[in-house]
Amino acid sequence: MASIRSEFHIDVDADRVWRVVGDWAGGPVGMARGYVASARADGDVRVVRFANGNVARERLVARDESARRIVYSLIGNTARPEHDNTAMQIVPDGARRCRFIWTRDVLPDELAGPLHAAMEDAAPAIKASLERELAAQ
Repeated sequence: MASIRSEFHIDVDADRVWRVVGDWAGGPVGMARGYVASARADGDVRVVRFANGNVARERLVARDESARRIVYSLIGNTARPEHDNTAMQIVPDGARRCRFIWTRDVLPDELAGPLHAAMEDAAPAIKASLERELAAQ
């Protein structure tokens, strides 16, 4: 099983970033406006449509408010892994800064390259969107 990790800083406090990232239904658009075209949730399953045309069907696995961590699995549409476990965690790094830690375990291993590339492509969009949107509040 391949493991992927992406980590970056966001110049906004952890609590405000978590309110966006931890929102199962609205989080994808809220954290990457323009990169994510839409997200629709029905219970613990959501469909995320990206601006590039890709679609991800995801299932919520766990949401830990105190750890500011959300875990989900990619279960279909554009990519169909045998196994996927993805976590996003927001960790305070000072009063007005946090770390966005994004991990993923995936099978088959061959999906690690394209999924890691997608995560690295999304990271600057997430950082910019969260800093822009939350600074305006």
